[in-house]
Amino acid sequence: MKDLDLTSLRYFVAACETGNITRAAEQESIVTSAMSKRLTQLEHDLGVPLLQRQRRGVRPTPAGEMLLEQSRSILSSAARIAQDIASFGSGVRGQVRLLATVSSIAESLPDDVAAFMKKPAHREIQVDIEEAFSRDIVRRVKEGSAVLGVLWDATDLDGLRSVAYRADQLAVVTHISHPLASRKRCSFADTLEYEHIGLQAPSAVNVMLARTAAVAGKQIVYRTQVSNFQASLRVVSANLGISIMPREVVGASAETFGLKVIPLQDVWAKRRFNICFRDLDRLSKAARMLLDDLAAAAKR
Repeated sequence: MKDLDLTSLRYFVAACETGNITRAAEQESIVTSAMSKRLTQLEHDLGVPLLQRQRRGVRPTPAGEMLLEQSRSILSSAARIAQDIASFGSGVRGQVRLLATVSSIAESLPDDVAAFMKKPAHREIQVDIEEAFSRDIVRRVKEGSAVLGVLWDATDLDGLRSVAYRADQLAVVTHISHPLASRKRCSFADTLEYEHIGLQAPSAVNVMLARTAAVAGKQIVYRTQVSNFQASLRVVSANLGISIMPREVVGASAETFGLKVIPLQDVWAKRRFNICFRDLDRLSKAARMLLDDLAAAAKR
């Protein structure tokens, strides 16, 4: 079997994603016949059909599906290598792509990363933070499109390695006039008697809350769902419902919005975040430095 080349893999991914060789060729700025020939040669080299050619386009065969997943990982790794090498020429010693859940970004992570980048020894390290769902963080770290991920430790890491990061406490946030506002602590089950304000995103917390309600034989009644925590706080301040969110996210906003924050007494409400990665030995020096710094910050 011949060695695979990145160009053929890129053309193959483009054909699969567009579902059409002509559109893929336009996207890659080559003529259709040249792309078609390249894809046919790829199939010949691998000795197996990779694309089902249909009247209105193409779709990957089972073997093609496997190659598609691997190709994305290979191309992502190649792009990262090129980017890292180029960064040396521009005087930047390293670049780290960090994926994180909405909760971790809303809490301490940006401050911890900023503190890391301000240190003189890290002046030439660039850190890019991108928000993602836990399941996508696991997938993308495994694929290699990101080297580090910060997520809830209840997430199935599917073979990835991890170190402990910070913890937070889920709480119910209410208007100061709400019936629950007089409580010092309450259980999640107590909140199910009232209308909730939820996040639209299918986050790990939303899934867990729905399952917990189902175990209690109830369901969460949402008055409305919003896009982020700040919007949720504003709706709660209008006394339209209550919201479950990390106590650390609310912070000084509780007084500003006239809200009461009541920690949930359920065992699962005390959460720990992990920093996940594929292999410690395969991390770049910059990524290893960031990992060590974030892990140390969690212990302070």
